[in-house]
Amino acid sequence: MKEFKNLIILGPLIYAIHHFEEHIIFNFREWRLKYFLDNNSLSTEEVLLRLLALLLIWVFLHSVTKNKASAHVILFFLMTTQVVNAFFHVFFSFYFSDFSPGAITGVLVYLPVNYLIFKAALNEGYLKSKTEIGYIFILGASTFVLFEIIGPIVMLITTILSIAYYIIANKYNFGSKL
Repeated sequence: MKEFKNLIILGPLIYAIHHFEEHIIFNFREWRLKYFLDNNSLSTEEVLLRLLALLLIWVFLHSVTKNKASAHVILFFLMTTQVVNAFFHVFFSFYFSDFSPGAITGVLVYLPVNYLIFKAALNEGYLKSKTEIGYIFILGASTFVLFEIIGPIVMLITTILSIAYYIIANKYNFGSKL
């Protein structure tokens, strides 16, 4: 279970668990509207389904191709939707002195599971160095912030750019199989 190909399957599962905390146990949308603009016209369920579907597609693609390009897209996706998301919940819980629904699973589930996933990616050669993780974090944080500012169009743009990256990475052989 310590292999990258096995650990990435946990991504969709822990996203569902996180969503359960945010929207079944607590009310994240209500909390968010107290502090941020309402720029997301999509229901939380629609966002959940879109992101789960995208992640599952990339996980399936990686299970077939087992190449760096698919691994990079998955790592970017997890960094954006889970790791940065966990930091968002924790930071703004302290910043507003008001518990942000999602902080519990962010800290207890997202961070440890994604640590194992990124560690496996390094060990198996999908990432060359911790510096690459830093670049993915910057890209993921930027994407997360853009989504929070602009809204759902960022999901479409990111999906298109991820597909373009995958195609180009494979064409020019920097996304090749290990």
